[in-house]
Amino acid sequence: MYEEIKEKFAAIEQKLSDPELIKDHQAMIKVSQEHAALKHLINLINEEERLIKEIAANNNIINQETDEDLKDLAIAELSSFTEQLEKIKEEIEEECHPQGPNDHKNAIIEIRAGTGGDEAALFAGDLFRMYVRFCERRGWKTEMIESSAIGSGGFKEIIFAVKGQGAFGFLKYEAGTHRVQRVPETEKQGRIHTSTATVVVLPEAEEVDIEIKPTDIRVDTFCASGPGGQSVNTTYSAVRILHLPTGLIVSCQDQKSQHQNKEKALQVLRSRLLARQEEERIAANSSARKNQVGAGDRSDKIRTYNFPQDRMTDHRIGQSWHNLSSLMDGDLEEVIKTVKKASRE
Repeated sequence: MYEEIKEKFAAIEQKLSDPELIKDHQAMIKVSQEHAALKHLINLINEEERLIKEIAANNNIINQETDEDLKDLAIAELSSFTEQLEKIKEEIEEECHPQGPNDHKNAIIEIRAGTGGDEAALFAGDLFRMYVRFCERRGWKTEMIESSAIGSGGFKEIIFAVKGQGAFGFLKYEAGTHRVQRVPETEKQGRIHTSTATVVVLPEAEEVDIEIKPTDIRVDTFCASGPGGQSVNTTYSAVRILHLPTGLIVSCQDQKSQHQNKEKALQVLRSRLLARQEEERIAANSSARKNQVGAGDRSDKIRTYNFPQDRMTDHRIGQSWHNLSSLMDGDLEEVIKTVKKASRE
């Protein structure tokens, strides 16, 4: 099986060096994406083969060496190599058999304040910072697309992109309603409040994935609001795009120019259209965004963050984790992997 993958990778690398490919921009993007996805898999396969050799060498030392110190060192290394090998095999299995056709893509995350007023907006900001720090831990880049801040430091809405191999396939398990139970900073009597924020995770769509015809959209411009310089309220830099066939509306005003805002809005629109297309592919009657978010009500939740009890609970699998401050600081690797594993099973 690995030989077939290596042959396919070699063929794609050869195709990338073809001068004729450069002339076709869309084809170039598609081949480059295939190359990036396969390169990651090839690196995993090479690492698996290296670890197998290391394990064999250490077993030889344990079985044949008479020096006890060398034997002890080989035994210690063997344990570490075996653990690494199991993790690599799991990653290869996921790469070879992804749960969805868009799992290898970058992601676009939309977070919105739900029930709970200003406290819900503050929680939406906390979730945003949690995901940004998680992405930093993984070496993924984040890029702001659109935000709607409130005076107390929270967000009514925030949309950002995550750039990293397989970001959507990993982060899609975060989609749904997140509930927080804590004493807000503005609460003088020490009462615990319950608030929610909704998270939508979309695969980032390229132009090669979704073609948006100029005749299918209506672009309106308006003055941006909020911080951003002297001209922010006097120039028509903000953009609102209506996709006529579906009725989807996307706005963007966070970028410095009208052109940049239009590009970001089209980026989000393509991703929403791709998500809708995928839901139709699996014969769902409602859009991906509605399935992911639900009503945003307190009872419609996938996860609860209970600050007084220092506990995070994922209701889909009925499992809890403690040390909430570390989790809110982006230490989500184990949580997401556990949910992902349960989903596969």
